Amino acid sequence: MENFINNLPKAELHLHIEGTFEPELMFEIAKRNKVDIPYDSVEKLKKAYAFSCLQDFLDIYYQGAQVLLYEQDFYDLTFAYLEKCAEQNVRHAEIMFDPQTHTERGVSFETVITGIHKACVEAREKFGISTLLIMSYLRHLSEEAAFKTLEESLPFKAWITAVGLDSSEKGNPPSKFKRVFEASVAEGYVPLAHAGEEGSADYVWEALDLLKIKRIDHGNNSLQDASLVREIVKRDMALTVCPLSNLSLKVVENLSEHPLKKMMDLGLKVTVNSDDPAYFGGQVNQNFISIQKALDLSKEDLCELARNSFRYSLLDQNMKDMYLREVEAYCAA
Repeated sequence: MENFINNLPKAELHLHIEGTFEPELMFEIAKRNKVDIPYDSVEKLKKAYAFSCLQDFLDIYYQGAQVLLYEQDFYDLTFAYLEKCAEQNVRHAEIMFDPQTHTERGVSFETVITGIHKACVEAREKFGISTLLIMSYLRHLSEEAAFKTLEESLPFKAWITAVGLDSSEKGNPPSKFKRVFEASVAEGYVPLAHAGEEGSADYVWEALDLLKIKRIDHGNNSLQDASLVREIVKRDMALTVCPLSNLSLKVVENLSEHPLKKMMDLGLKVTVNSDDPAYFGGQVNQNFISIQKALDLSKEDLCELARNSFRYSLLDQNMKDMYLREVEAYCAA
């Protein structure tokens, strides 16, 4: 089964590039940039990756991002992730990046996106992996700050496909960002948002009805509301589920309790993703392997998850069809 998963063509739709920052690379870049970090070894840093809630994780996540200062840093971070994609038969990746994490400390938007974009171009040439970028607004910051980020993004619109909403969910409902999402859509960006990870089903309703999102990131708590589940099925909207992230952040106590199979049985279109793999113990294939074992998923279940990852990507239909043919050929064989 692990071999089947490792070779299964797949897309990753929920991935924060800052969350791919492996400790070894973090130390290397910190040394290069002469930035002090509060750990004197890779081992001690790894031991700090023990979280009891989303905020615990975010504290160390933002701390690690402090060492990213130059275009080369963002290039190295992104290319390291895409190399891992190539090893796992990830054919397409939709990469979230948090510009405010960097612009707030004086790193320019141009520096951030240019390094990421260059890595994506090179990975396409070297590995044949397609990529799209999702610019995420930090929900713990103000609407005004999000509008500033939108303005900074406009010279680079050709490199950005969508906008997202991430960071601390509780107390920061989607309604807080209704106007900036409307402005983002007017600029041609596809709207996406984290909803229902820590927030209730009401947050998912807000994301659907106020932000007009096209895909739900996480969405676990949608199951609190049967009418919401029916609405998501009716709208044929996918959920980007992140099993190992849910486990690390105590969204579930163990993977055998994870609602992924229940979601599938209810008709929800589920995808499997790694979220922040450096912090949560596994790249996308490890998420597939772990959830397959925990829920005894069949090969057909896994093929359906892979199909969903392409069907509900932001690719054009021709690209979707090309990748779906790869999935069908693999699963048929």
